Amino acid sequence: MNDARRAAAATRRHPLVQALARAGFAANGLVHALIGTLVVAIAAGGRGEADQVGALRTVAAVPWGAVLVWAIAIGLWGLALWHLAAGITARGDGRWGRRASEWSQGIVFAAVGTLAASIALGAAPDADGSARAASRGILAMTGGPFVLAAVGVGIAVAGVVFVVMGVRRSFEKRMSIPRSALGTLVRSLGVAGFIAKGAALGILGVLLLVAAAHADAARAGGLDSAVDGLLTLPAGRAIAVTLGIGLVAYGVFCGFRARYARL
Repeated sequence: MNDARRAAAATRRHPLVQALARAGFAANGLVHALIGTLVVAIAAGGRGEADQVGALRTVAAVPWGAVLVWAIAIGLWGLALWHLAAGITARGDGRWGRRASEWSQGIVFAAVGTLAASIALGAAPDADGSARAASRGILAMTGGPFVLAAVGVGIAVAGVVFVVMGVRRSFEKRMSIPRSALGTLVRSLGVAGFIAKGAALGILGVLLLVAAAHADAARAGGLDSAVDGLLTLPAGRAIAVTLGIGLVAYGVFCGFRARYARL
């Protein structure tokens, strides 16, 4: 295990891995900023896919877009590698909780990077359809509704964690934010962004819980379905616009995190 820790520590400290991790934070920020913009546009009556697929397709549609999407994929894979290595090097009390957090983030970033690569290669994934297909497969298992409910609870809990991180500003512990007006802006973006990201995850978790309660995979879906559901509520458009602006704030914050993250 010591050899694994030494290798992981060397990986985390490697200049190339750290450069890719910072690029990954920036790429994650770009994706979230575009998702937030799409949410606001849809709330205003526009059309589009308010999810990662929609954001990446938007990037792919611009001149040299495929190259940029490949750059996003590589950055996210680099960030995933950094998180996986950080999980291995975690030590002391609570290390298993930190390992679970780092590894889960690594898996998520690796998955989004792979999604970006598939779009760069010309694939046309359907996030909502994939979520429903996965839910359908889980519901077909013995005890499937309970498993799907557990997944929904897990995503909702992750959303709560993001909200708490925003309210308590715990993200500052992993950054070297300057003590200036710019630093105040970065902190404000972090608070708003983490709360919005948590709210989005909470909505996705609720969708899965509803699908599990009704044993109906058609009720599951991704963020795009969540936004469609919000728009049916009395104050849905205002809520969706607020959520979209918050996701843009999170995206801009991630851009600053690329600069100020402690790696």
